[in-house]
Amino acid sequence: MLAYVRKRIIGLIVVILGVTAMTFLLIRLAPGEPAEMIAIARYGEENISDEMVSYIRDKEELDKPIFCQYIRWLQNILKGDLGVSLSTGEPVLEEILTRLPATFKLAVCALLLSVAFAIPLGVISAAHYNSITDRLTTTGAMLAESIPCFWLSLLLIILFSVNLGWLPSFGAGKIKHLVLPSVSLSVGMTAVTTRLTRSSMLEVLHQDYITTAKAKGLSQVRIVGHHALKNAMIPIVTIIGIQFSHLMEGTVIIESIFGWPGIGKLLVDSIFVRDYAMIQGCVLFFAVFVVIINLIVDLVYFLLDPKIKMKKG
Repeated sequence: MLAYVRKRIIGLIVVILGVTAMTFLLIRLAPGEPAEMIAIARYGEENISDEMVSYIRDKEELDKPIFCQYIRWLQNILKGDLGVSLSTGEPVLEEILTRLPATFKLAVCALLLSVAFAIPLGVISAAHYNSITDRLTTTGAMLAESIPCFWLSLLLIILFSVNLGWLPSFGAGKIKHLVLPSVSLSVGMTAVTTRLTRSSMLEVLHQDYITTAKAKGLSQVRIVGHHALKNAMIPIVTIIGIQFSHLMEGTVIIESIFGWPGIGKLLVDSIFVRDYAMIQGCVLFFAVFVVIINLIVDLVYFLLDPKIKMKKG
């Protein structure tokens, strides 16, 4: 198992380097003079001069080759330094850590909502296979999965904020601010998890030991809840872990729509002002988070079913 973990960690490091290198390249190939964009973000368009732009270009080493800038950035990361925001002058790591609790809170609430609805719906659908309940659940999950989260967010804002006035559409601070963004973020995950739970349960319910349990006269609730669900949880836990990493990525859109003060909104705001240091820091955070979650999911998958043999190498 240790050999497998080492191999996975090496692969994850390669993935992180690839993601950060691609991001580093793309944001520097975007139209516009980087030093000029930074000067505008810091001092305003009316207050900049050619000398100021030249000073920023020299100070931030923006006139050096992209490869040299990337290597220098990696060296600073190894020292625990993600750089300084080019627009605010604040340390990138400090700003990310300040926004992290808000993003984490939103993602966890969306995850809990999803699990609370998806697993019961999937189990009920499988237990009543080919019934009207099963068909309605399956159809509803397919529809929910096809709805873009940004479009659903706008519908929820129009209905619950504009028309009914029940919930706020912007900002953070109270629990009611969390309702609309977490619901918007959880719907897609709920649909996917519901369908997978149903499929996994159907596969288990056709096993011989389930038939034996029925022959012994065990109740439907005990068969489904104790015997079937326990053995169907492996793929469900896997998809929940993967979906959680996707939820963190989805916060980029949701936080921007609802004005939620998390890392996703920080990333979008940094893109508009071409804050290279902050963009790179946020992308690095998301990349590291996703690969760590994927590694944890692999290990949990192994622990849930020790019969699974991992290749060594």
